[in-house]
Amino acid sequence: MRNYGGLVHAVGGFARDRGGNFAVLFGFAASVLALAAGFSVNVTQLYNAKSSLQGVVDAAVTSTARDLTTGAIKEADANKSVQAFLDANDSAGILHPGQIVLDKLIVDRTANTVQADAHVDVSLFFPIFGMADMKRVTASTTSLYSDKNIEVAMMLDVTGSMAANWWAKTDKIGDLRAAASGAVEDLLDNNIDPNNPRVRVAIVPYAEAVNTGGLANSVFVEQPGGSDVPPAVDAPIQVGSSAPTRPDNCATERKDKDGYADYSSDGPSAPRLNKQGKTYLAKINRDDRMGSCPKPELIPLSADKQKLLSTIASFKAGGVTAGGIAVQWGYYMLSPTWRSTIVDARLGAGPANFDSRRVGKVAILMTDGQFNTAFAGGRGAPRSQNAGQMSRSNAESICDNMKRDGIEIFTIGFDLDDPSMTSTERDQAKSVLRDCSTADTSSLKHYYEAATGPELNDAFSAIVQNIERLTLTK
Repeated sequence: MRNYGGLVHAVGGFARDRGGNFAVLFGFAASVLALAAGFSVNVTQLYNAKSSLQGVVDAAVTSTARDLTTGAIKEADANKSVQAFLDANDSAGILHPGQIVLDKLIVDRTANTVQADAHVDVSLFFPIFGMADMKRVTASTTSLYSDKNIEVAMMLDVTGSMAANWWAKTDKIGDLRAAASGAVEDLLDNNIDPNNPRVRVAIVPYAEAVNTGGLANSVFVEQPGGSDVPPAVDAPIQVGSSAPTRPDNCATERKDKDGYADYSSDGPSAPRLNKQGKTYLAKINRDDRMGSCPKPELIPLSADKQKLLSTIASFKAGGVTAGGIAVQWGYYMLSPTWRSTIVDARLGAGPANFDSRRVGKVAILMTDGQFNTAFAGGRGAPRSQNAGQMSRSNAESICDNMKRDGIEIFTIGFDLDDPSMTSTERDQAKSVLRDCSTADTSSLKHYYEAATGPELNDAFSAIVQNIERLTLTK
């Protein structure tokens, strides 16, 4: 028992002395924890400062690049623009006013980029391990800008199927008016200098034909049983009651000397040879079988917002769908070969030359159904082709030529799942829109479907955003 008693006494003694040992251990552990906590606070502080600074610099450079792109500022003002943005947002996150210093700004005119380098000096909460109480945090960002002009031709379906339907509670023509008007406003909002607009828009309303408005002198009016091409330039001028009359300002396809559809973008004054070897001018046909002429007139490229919006507001639904004719006139409105014709008609400056470095050319084709009308088919096409097949084939061939010339094409199918369409009609409508559109990329969509008015508006809005993106990437 005595031995056990000694052991118990020894253990008791150790127990009585352990408070000092533990105090030493606790003090050491507390110091380590305090250092770790201080280090963690510093890391978090620097991370937050870096994140805040990067966000402000990114936004400043992006804003300045956009202003350069739209023409709101000149290149010489870029430094002032970035600095003003930094000053206005220098208290973002954990930053304090006056902290951000712009070290360098480079505007590279060759690469079309804006680069900014900036820093802040952060006062650390817990300077440890001999660290200074200030730490410098840096950020750098680069953004593209563009000095391109933009030309957009909108080919918009105003056919009978777009009419308001009270029992189905739809108003597709009203939906189109709203969505197209919004797109025009968004596009033209990029214009800062009204005397030197960066963005211009053309409107091509279409049904069975296209109403050429002030470009009616470019149209050759066919007579029943007469020629498919205009008279030779040296032919005697007809006078009196025997002269052809123009019942309206509408046009259908341009035909070649053999009556086939002409897919070129040539202007109406381009020379052609008829079957007799005589020269005539390549005017656009008004087929003598054409029935109705849509009321809204096409508007060549313009920055006159009110004129464009007034035209869209006048849209009324009626007639059948000649999509090939619509695409043809969209092509004309973007082709420089039509510039002199448009200038002579006092309808604006006309399209710029094809030059992807200086101008972005974009076409938007919208329809709510199957292309079902044409008055001429392509050379080599089967004679068994009906009007719908000709219209779709003509549209696809012209779209191919447009894309070859560098025109970016977006297409929108509106309410293509309408139960009044057969599955074949629906598939044909979607097929031609997909074939006409420029191929999608990983970041850029070109073919859209919209079932409702809000979705149509979303499609137009997305295309406008994509047009802005294209000016930076192409």
